[in-house]
Amino acid sequence: IVHGINIHDCKRTGNAMVRSSETHYGWRTMADGDGISIFGSSHIWIDHNSLSNCADGLIDAIMGSTAITISNNYLTHHNEVILLGHTDSYTRDKMMQVTIAYNHFGEGLIQRMPRCRHGYFHVVNNDYTHWEMYAIGGSANPTINSQGNRFLAPGNRFAKEVTKRVGAGEGEWNHWNWRSQGDLMLNGAYFTSSGAEASASYARASSLAAKSS
Repeated sequence: IVHGINIHDCKRTGNAMVRSSETHYGWRTMADGDGISIFGSSHIWIDHNSLSNCADGLIDAIMGSTAITISNNYLTHHNEVILLGHTDSYTRDKMMQVTIAYNHFGEGLIQRMPRCRHGYFHVVNNDYTHWEMYAIGGSANPTINSQGNRFLAPGNRFAKEVTKRVGAGEGEWNHWNWRSQGDLMLNGAYFTSSGAEASASYARASSLAAKSS
């Protein structure tokens, strides 16, 4: 459980001795500047934190991580916000299951809220206040179940779409299961759905009942 902390301005570091107490130094390998990095782990709860302005992602979960809940966080002033999945070729992430619930995506965010690969993702009852590029993106056939979110699009008429498919043509991503149910779309926001509206795969991308937007 990561709870109740303020994480900001993380920098790239590493290959150095780091003091952990008055009497102890330990060797630390390189870190890319994520606010929170989840690597090959499961049953993780990230709740009631404030995150902003880190060198890489605010939250990254990769390398077979699963059973993750990201809830009630306040995220602001960042480019690549949340990455879920290592690479398109890393197939162990096909079993990834993540819930993103009750978060506030605030000012100064650009993209990846989240950016998903392979697995099953329930994006439910979040508040999105603008984005510069897109809100929810993915590649490598993730299942995305968006329910009860509030999407307030930016003023830029070329950035109204909530969704972005990465590295695939329409003939491919049309088969990916992405749906929007009960989402509130404001200022011209729109969600491009695909795949089967009632696919059984959504059972693995559901973790709690959505509340009305």
